[in-house]
This record gives sequence, C-alpha cells and structure tokens, in this order.
Amino acid sequence: MPYRCFVLLAVALMTAPSLAAQSDAAGRIDRLLDAPPFDRAGWGVILMDADGREIYARNADRLFVPASNNKLVVAAAASVLLPPDYRVVTSVYGTGPLTDGLLDGDLVIYGRGDPTFSERCYGADTLAVGACDSLWTRMDLLADRIVATGVRQVAGSIVGDGSHFDANLVHPAWEKYDVNWWYAAPVSGLGFNDNSVNVTWAPGPAVHAPAAVTFEPDLGIFRFENRTRTVPAGERRTIDFFRVPGTTDIWAEGTVPVNYGERTEYFALPDPNSYFAAALRAALASRGVSIAGPTVSTTDSLRYAHARRSAPLVDFDSRSLADMIYPILNSSQNWFAEMLLKTVGRQVEGAGSWRAGLAAERRFLIDSVGIDSTAFALSDGSGLSSGNLITPRAFAQLLAYMLRHPGGAGFMRAMPRSGEKGSLRNRFVDTPLEGRVLAKTGSIFRVQTLTGYIERPGQTPLVFSVMANSYVGRYSAMMAVIDSVVVEMGRGR
Repeated sequence: MPYRCFVLLAVALMTAPSLAAQSDAAGRIDRLLDAPPFDRAGWGVILMDADGREIYARNADRLFVPASNNKLVVAAAASVLLPPDYRVVTSVYGTGPLTDGLLDGDLVIYGRGDPTFSERCYGADTLAVGACDSLWTRMDLLADRIVATGVRQVAGSIVGDGSHFDANLVHPAWEKYDVNWWYAAPVSGLGFNDNSVNVTWAPGPAVHAPAAVTFEPDLGIFRFENRTRTVPAGERRTIDFFRVPGTTDIWAEGTVPVNYGERTEYFALPDPNSYFAAALRAALASRGVSIAGPTVSTTDSLRYAHARRSAPLVDFDSRSLADMIYPILNSSQNWFAEMLLKTVGRQVEGAGSWRAGLAAERRFLIDSVGIDSTAFALSDGSGLSSGNLITPRAFAQLLAYMLRHPGGAGFMRAMPRSGEKGSLRNRFVDTPLEGRVLAKTGSIFRVQTLTGYIERPGQTPLVFSVMANSYVGRYSAMMAVIDSVVVEMGRGR
C-alpha cells in the first residue's frame, strides 16, 4: 500500500466509531503506538509547547538511537557557537617566488573544511540568483582567482593540504561497506563534490554486453574494471561497486536488465585532499596554467607550515554558515554534517577532530541548552553511527531552545517543511498538517525518527520528537505510523 494511503487509513481509523471513546490526543496516540506490528518496537515520544510544558510523553527520558535526527545537534551547535557571518577560508600558497608568471615551487591549497565545492542548491527557491551551484562553479571561481594573481606556470607540484583537520578521515564506527559511498565519505580539510564521484550506469547495447558505466568528474585518478553483464528483461539487477580498501582501484560487478533505466550513484574516494588538488589542476589547465610536478596530498600539519607563514596568493571564502547548515537539515547530507562537526571542534576546542567536535557539542547541550548530561551520548555528526544515543526530551529541549535563540534563523530556514522541497516533500500531504510541520527525518537499519515543530495559527509552535528503534516491518508502514502520530499531535485534545 502506498505511503499516503497508510497515513489516510490511519487517520480514518482514528475517527472510526470503535475509537470514539478515545476523546483526547493521548489516547489516540497510545492506540497507534500499541497497534501491531509495531507494538514490539521501542518507542520514545514527546510533545511539548515552546515553553517546555509537556503535553504527551512515552519513554521520553530513555535513550534511543537517533539516526539522522543527530544532525539537529551539530546544526544547532554551529548556529550558536560560530559567528553568524562565519565563513571557511581556503588559502592558496606558493613555496617559491612568483616571477613573470612562473611560480618557482609548489602550489599549496590549504583547506579549512569548506564543504561547498559541490553541486547543489542552498535554498527552497532554486531559481533565485546564486541559490544553486554546478559541480564546477566554486572550483572555477578559485581557479580564476589564482590566474588573476599572475600564475601561468607552476614549476613544482600542486598540493592538497587537508591538515587543518586531523588525519582520521573515516569514523571508526562506520561500516566497512558504507565507506564506499557518499553518505560515509572521508572528512578532511579539503573536499570536492562531497568527496565522491558520480557513477552513472545503464544496460549495455545488448544482452551479454557489459553495462555502460561513466564517471563525473573523470579526472583520471582511479583504475576501473567493468565486470558487469547485461541480462534479459525481467531478470534481477545485481550491479554493485567495490573498492580495494584505501585505494582508488574500483570495480563493478553484477547484472543489469536490458530494459533497465539509467541511474546515478555517488561513490566515495579515499583521499579527499588529492581529489581536490586534481580537480583544481584540471580547472587551471583549462585556463592555460601548466603544472610541472605531480598531484600531491597531505594531512601532515608540519609539511607545509613554512608556506603558511608567508602571505597567501589567494584567500577564498566559502558560502555562508547558513548555506552550510541548509543541506544538513533539508536534505540530510551526511558529509556536510561531519565537516561542520570538525569545524566546530577546531573553532571551539582547537582541534579539527570528531573528539573535539563532540566535546564542543557536549558543552553546548549541557551549559547552553540545559540538557541533563546523562540524556545523550554522541558518536558522530550525521547519525550514521548506531553508537549515538539521545532521549526524545533532549531533542525537544534543543528545538525549544533554537526557537528562542537569536542565532536560530539559519537553523529554522534549513528545517524541511512538509509538502515542500526537502526530505518532507512527500510527507503529510493531504493531511491537516500539510505545510505546517518543520521536522528532521532519520533512518538507519531498524531505526526511524522524526523531530521538529508543528506550526499553529496565531500561536507558538509545538515541539515534538518521535523515535522508533528495533522495529521489524516495512519502512513505509513505520513512516506512516509516525506521521499519523504527529497528525494526532497537531489535532490536539
């Protein structure tokens, strides 16, 4: 049954005569949570007003795995702890003199965690001037800035220096298979195209032919083997992509039915600093700049420290902090969340690491928001790790705090709205809450969560968190139950 039908059926059941005796919202919510097959799930639910008065709660002080609801924490912490005009600066240095267009040394690009060298839109109005970037928009701008300094030749190498962050690029709690994909891309001081390559595949021209596989950008930095096969229509699609760990040796294997449509996936690359340098090299080459040496990367903060003591050739600003937060909440972009977490760690705790970022988040939640220190235990920024734990009440307290905080405008702008562009586009449609729910989704294996606000005409919003752990059943059915619970919350008593 389609998702919308599940929601409408649940709403219809709540008004059926057999439930007429359930006169208040609490009874109707309880009936939904206690209905098979999801009565066996672990449920944590809270609804309160913006002043913290509890309206409904079930297990609201127990710890749950939040999945991508975890992104609410890093987005809120960055909104409050970083200056509202904060921008990441990427600097370009030369290790030798620039004379008559020749840089007699290496060209070093020192990244400080700008995630916005990527293709995406940073607002709901995608037609607004400057709202969207192509894959090469910001890389081309950086290349233009370098050319404007007079650089025409580089005698040495082009270096991607990501040492502003630590050398731990992949979170230890992430699954081995996941680190091949965009949602677990490595996190360093430099990043291009979400540290992923766009892999487009389609059936070959005939049965038994290899599938057609193309890459964007294709910078010649990896070796690819196509071990796939096109099969007759109606057979199973099994194509998948793999990498020798820590290398750029990639292969595809499996089958693609001959009548299958084209699809694009996003494969993570292991060395983001080399990837960025290779992309900039290509952009400079298209502008007639030659580089005699190889493409080099480093996470050693001492290796080019001497270059950073000189004046930079270029300082290149990122998009705004609000723009960095937007894809984290609106479309649940994992890599942006992890980049921002390390940025918060570097700016607040002095180290661009997961440990420092989590320490800054912890102090923020306890000291600023007033959340009990035992109500959360966080592992990463995106929620990909199942080691993240937090209570529904802690989430509700955080959202109530952001509603009041003067630095919360970018946070609120980034929250997906039901029925509009973002992760709630297809949720709450044709219900009384269409257009009135602002909420962050979350989903990993056997976990589904939704935390946000319910807008009320002429009143302050309600704050809610619904967290389901350890459930067995279809994703769409669980999502429908959660949405029906939120509809009941919006209906009130």
